[in-house]
Amino acid sequence: MNQNKKKVVIVDDHPLFRERLAQLINYEPDMEVTGEAENTRDAIQLIRNSPPDLTTVDITLKGSSGLELIKSIKPRSTGLRVLVLSMHDESLYAERALRAGASGYITKHQGADEVLLAIRRVLAGEIYLSEKMTSGLLKSLTNTEVKTISGSLDCLTDRELEVLEWIGRGHTVREIADTLQVGVATIDTYRAKIKEKMNLRNETELQHVAIRRVRERE
Repeated sequence: MNQNKKKVVIVDDHPLFRERLAQLINYEPDMEVTGEAENTRDAIQLIRNSPPDLTTVDITLKGSSGLELIKSIKPRSTGLRVLVLSMHDESLYAERALRAGASGYITKHQGADEVLLAIRRVLAGEIYLSEKMTSGLLKSLTNTEVKTISGSLDCLTDRELEVLEWIGRGHTVREIADTLQVGVATIDTYRAKIKEKMNLRNETELQHVAIRRVRERE
């Protein structure tokens, strides 16, 4: 291991994506991947045993949310930088990721050069967001309507918000349970809590709200 290179840990539940990202990073002369994990438990252990300079984290992990992982590792890892690299639209999760302790957010559909740029900016101590997301956050500071819309989701936990998005994308309860590595009953509980917190009367209203949330960000 080259001591002059920045150490990066990849946390993602897709082996093929981890492999491709590791190849991209290891090709660079100033950084290298020192570990990979697919779930929160393994990620925490890996980071504790061999602290990296930066960790990339996906939002959806096996058995847990990437946001919960960020909250867990940030207090334990002084100086650790976190970049969220996810399939989920940044307009839905970027602000929460920053609140949790991440220093940047980039989606997986971005090209290799942009991903490397995001990694380097975060390693340099900067915040990385797309220009569109940065502009949106600035507008939300003065736009009452945006504040009202965002506020309707503030009452949801990170996991409940994730479930809401999967519902909006047309996934069944079983599909969501399999993706999040939890039981069907757990997803039903999340759905019930979402309806209660957002004052939705039935499953139809839940479905309509979820679909609208997704369409607003596409």
